[in-house]
Amino acid sequence: MRRLEFGWFLPTWGDTTAYGLASAEVKPSLELFDSVVAAAEAAGFEYMLVPVQTACWEAWVSSALMVGRSKSIRMLVAARPSYINPVLLAKMISTFDQLSGGRICINLIAGQSEAENASEGIRWGKEERYEIMDEEVSILKALWTTRGPVTYDGKFYQLKGTQIRPYPLQKPYPKFYLGGGSRQAWEISAKHSDVHLFWGDTYERIRANMAEIRGMAAKHGRENDIGFGMRLQVVCRETEKEAWEFAHELVAHASDAQKAFVKKHFATSEANRRVRELAAIGETIEPHLWTGITAVRPGAGIAVVGNPEQCAETLQNYIDLGCHSFCLSGYLHDEEAERFGDWVMPILRDRNRERMLAA
Repeated sequence: MRRLEFGWFLPTWGDTTAYGLASAEVKPSLELFDSVVAAAEAAGFEYMLVPVQTACWEAWVSSALMVGRSKSIRMLVAARPSYINPVLLAKMISTFDQLSGGRICINLIAGQSEAENASEGIRWGKEERYEIMDEEVSILKALWTTRGPVTYDGKFYQLKGTQIRPYPLQKPYPKFYLGGGSRQAWEISAKHSDVHLFWGDTYERIRANMAEIRGMAAKHGRENDIGFGMRLQVVCRETEKEAWEFAHELVAHASDAQKAFVKKHFATSEANRRVRELAAIGETIEPHLWTGITAVRPGAGIAVVGNPEQCAETLQNYIDLGCHSFCLSGYLHDEEAERFGDWVMPILRDRNRERMLAA
């Protein structure tokens, strides 16, 4: 049985308590990053998800700086296909791993928005990006585990007698996470990932998806190697009434233009399409699983909403399905991390004593 782990989100584009209300925005800054990372670390979170969309500050620089300014938390940083030469990327990650004492893990992202990829000079389509990702991860693993020259002859990359230094501190190498919703993403996850992160969905759908990905992993002899997790928002307050009031206020000021932008520019992502399907079902897809944020924010917008006991119970339902990793976020991110650490984490720790780190 896998040990439970919890991650938090670093809002490198800034923070807010109301989408679309400029006066509520907290601008990105070192002070903000310090506050969020410190709160997450104190709350018992083990890793920070660092985003990579155009509006975000650069993830590798931000991650390196925050590791140096924190004590124990790991950084979950994106490796995006064709952005960085895989030999250089292997050296970057292994150097980060050595200098940080093993505080890095890798998030495999093919990209949610075709317009955003095109604006950044990425000419490959979604299917090709996953093919490139497969080659890049294969190269990373080969360079990290081969004590000698590596030769690779792929569709996109060819290497002849390549070696790197240093090798990673973590053995055999840092953990890989992937959160894509397409079958091609599942195939990459089945072949390479340590954790496949689902976005919020019904319990039955998550159960079925886990079974299917395990079947895919079995073809690579990895059915026991891949684990599963959930990427979710959290709105936790002392009472359920307070939680729902904040949740509705969070999205109340979003403009129609903002909602239309999210719908248009993230339409090609299978995961985003599924989120819109869930939103069409209604405000909640399970008790305390809310779809409201999905209209104003691309990506993982399904939120756990409720009092501490209700939030813990919702996450426990996913644990009981077989999920062991939870990548969470909430508004404001330093304050919500503190609430989660004070109110929800103790309940989960009490229910899963043998699977969680001691406080």
